[in-house]
Amino acid sequence: MNNRWLIILFSASVLVTVSLGIRQTMGLFLTPISLEMGTGRELFSFAIAIQNILWGLSSPLFGAISDRIGGWKVASLGGVFYVVGLLTMAYMVTPSGLILGNFLFGLGLGSAGMAVAIGAVSRAVPDNKRTLAIGLVTSLGSFGQFMLVPITQLVILGYGWHFAMVMLSMIGSTMIAVGYGLKGAQGSTTSMVVDSGLGPTLKHAFVSRDYIMLVVGFFVCGLHLVFITTHLPVYLQDHGVEESIASWALSLIGLFNIFGAIFFGWIGGRMANKVPLALIYLARTIIIALFITMPVTATSAILFGMAMGFFWLGTIPLTSGLIGTFFGPRYMATLYGFVFLSHQFGSFIGAWLGGKIYDSTGSYDLMWNINLAAGFGAFVIHLLIRERAFPVPTPSPQPS
Repeated sequence: MNNRWLIILFSASVLVTVSLGIRQTMGLFLTPISLEMGTGRELFSFAIAIQNILWGLSSPLFGAISDRIGGWKVASLGGVFYVVGLLTMAYMVTPSGLILGNFLFGLGLGSAGMAVAIGAVSRAVPDNKRTLAIGLVTSLGSFGQFMLVPITQLVILGYGWHFAMVMLSMIGSTMIAVGYGLKGAQGSTTSMVVDSGLGPTLKHAFVSRDYIMLVVGFFVCGLHLVFITTHLPVYLQDHGVEESIASWALSLIGLFNIFGAIFFGWIGGRMANKVPLALIYLARTIIIALFITMPVTATSAILFGMAMGFFWLGTIPLTSGLIGTFFGPRYMATLYGFVFLSHQFGSFIGAWLGGKIYDSTGSYDLMWNINLAAGFGAFVIHLLIRERAFPVPTPSPQPS
């Protein structure tokens, strides 16, 4: 079927909508879980950090498996991890239960998250539509954030955080069925580079200066995103902003990322990807600087969510576009998975260090400044990337 790629694109979009939508609600649980367990913010922050590092560590593994056996099997398994992880957090209200639940949740994000979805779409979608298609998938992940964050906040306030967690597990169970829609992505409609095998491709990637710079730069993306999603709600509450405004700020990040991800996916097909990618990090740096130097109010929180949202996940189509330029789409899930691993190391630092610094100093000021310095560093790194193909050497035939 010539338009099979449309079904794969739709299925990947739904998968990311649910998986990232649920993930972005986790910051809303920091206060109620910490209060019920009688802990400071560091324990919950550490559990979220574990979730993110498992997400990163498992992404290249599940990406490689999906490149071999098909993304649909891996994505459906991820739905199971999601459900079990959320139910563990809901019913095992202890430090070990919180850690275990986030451990399983992290495996679910690695197997039913962005790496597997992008790998399937990259192989199936025609070359001239690839970055735009990935932008669409990314934007729908933010649509899940826009929908689920305010709904989850209302459920927490009305029925308690336990009920909200069970509700999210029921929504997550739909990924088990949706993953089947990725079946057929192995039969790609894209033009392929010579298949040199996964091993030689990875070896070549990790001696490539430009791929390594991409890996380093994506660390900063994770640092920004997870620090903000985990700690922005309580940062706003500390400054007297109502909880409902905090949830709407996160929701607006998701809404405006819909436009941003589509825009950067579109522009990635029309110009060198490294330029808009570098400018995203510069824009984030400026937005954060303005936010923390102005009085924190409901209005500034809403404006911050809108502005940051436009530059939120536009990094994904541009980063995957660069990987495709470097090495082609064949092993996209694996290669993106390793880049994403760096993202998740940044996420670990953003989630855990934010809580650690707050518990140590009673303020997030130092962590905001770390985000500023990292954002400007990422801007410089991406400007230095050389955007061209790096063909993987193929072994010469041995003389008989």
